Amino acid sequence: MVVGTSGTTAEDVIAVARGLARVELSPQSLASVAASRQVIDDLAAKPDPVYGVSTGFGALAVRHISPELRAQLQRNIVRSHAAGMGRHVEREVVRALMFLRLKTLASGHTGVRPVVVETMAAILNAGITPVVHEYGSLGCSGDLAPLSHCALTLLGEGEAEGPDGVLRPAAELLAEHGIAPVELREKEGLALLNGTDGMLGMLVMACADLARLFTSADITAALSLEALLGTDRVLAPELHAIRPHPGQAVSADNMLRVLAGSGLTGHHQDDAPRVQDAYSIRCAPQVAGAGRDTLAHARLVAERELAAAVDNPVVLRGADGTGRVESNGNFHGAPVGYVLDFLAIAVADLGSIAERRTDRLLDKNRSHGLPPFLADDAGVDSGLMIAQYTQAALVSELKRLAVPASVDSIPSSAMQEDHVSMGWSAARKLRTAVDNLTRIIAVELVTATRAIELRTGMTPAPATQAVLAAVRAAGVEGPGADRFLAPDLAAAEAFVRSGALIEAVEPVTGPLA
Repeated sequence: MVVGTSGTTAEDVIAVARGLARVELSPQSLASVAASRQVIDDLAAKPDPVYGVSTGFGALAVRHISPELRAQLQRNIVRSHAAGMGRHVEREVVRALMFLRLKTLASGHTGVRPVVVETMAAILNAGITPVVHEYGSLGCSGDLAPLSHCALTLLGEGEAEGPDGVLRPAAELLAEHGIAPVELREKEGLALLNGTDGMLGMLVMACADLARLFTSADITAALSLEALLGTDRVLAPELHAIRPHPGQAVSADNMLRVLAGSGLTGHHQDDAPRVQDAYSIRCAPQVAGAGRDTLAHARLVAERELAAAVDNPVVLRGADGTGRVESNGNFHGAPVGYVLDFLAIAVADLGSIAERRTDRLLDKNRSHGLPPFLADDAGVDSGLMIAQYTQAALVSELKRLAVPASVDSIPSSAMQEDHVSMGWSAARKLRTAVDNLTRIIAVELVTATRAIELRTGMTPAPATQAVLAAVRAAGVEGPGADRFLAPDLAAAEAFVRSGALIEAVEPVTGPLA
């Protein structure tokens, strides 16, 4: 991945974070970094105090720092701000965080020397992952503690994981890979810490995961409609054209294509006539579609942030080459925090409607002829009763995780930083929510496929038949007597998480959105 001066893309972030892609600095970015550094060097030589260059930080910015203490000042801010606590954050999050900080450093707006960006790129390419802790960021002045723990590794201090995942002193890992620790100079410690990189990295990865899960949820919703002998007439394009929300039309189209050729749909007027299917079936495109539109907005915010250079203060250079340093508030995480919370709300609602479909499939009074809990011998067997309990517990947690973090603010730094975004916290809870949604969709998949197989004498849609074959081959067993169920659920979760559910359908339906 070549890092230039104009930001990066979501695809590049994921390639570095999850695919361990190598990074390279463009000649243009190195030249821009060197030019902005000259602005800092010129200001450092002057007697006038400049925030971040010759002053303290935050509430301590009133003190002018003499030249002989400035290197110590930069080291000290990294050491003191590396104050995280709690469990270690996932490697992919740390790699995304480092890559996004590198993106801003390479923009030519932060005033660091080329050696700083070159060292950070070398650490990423060596597969060295600093230890970052769960707690320590308020989402304002950047993800301070997480970024500080990463900066500490550049200094050859603290602990990090090597490519083998073994925790070791950072100094040993750097030496092993021929990387010299950085001796920080004016502005550089501050530049390493001031950014929304952690919350943004988690937003980018959540958006990618949710794009897959929204499509997966359309598929399982279609399977549930089929298993309940529902009607697909509510998916007609002309119905969704008169309420023109883009996501709704996409979800309806996905479901309609999965159901094409089904012999199970349209039986709602048979033995127990019903005019309309329940909301969890009939309104599936409306709920999933609203989530899709929320995701589209979140991606727009992420794209803007990926193009940004987030630091304080920043170096601004004119066309004539002259430069100045300006303080700003661009490090505030509100734009990112809001959409992280918004996505958590959409995830909770999508999980909730999926659970309602599962419950309907298991209730003999509402399942239109299916056995209680899809059990082989109800009473002797409990079938999928407790699978729904697990799904309900996950949905309940999703509702708690949907409580916005970004509406909270705890003042810090002696009231200098008196309004913070809590964007990091919003990102952390969204990661949990995405994992839970994956499991909820997996339970619906297990339930709907079993129910369809119990509809003997009826032929499911070709796409459904493809799902049945693939999910059984993946280790999820079909109807039968009670057995140890957790392995089936784990296999279904892996099937959904990997994208195999979508891959099973698309040879029949064509690409789904």
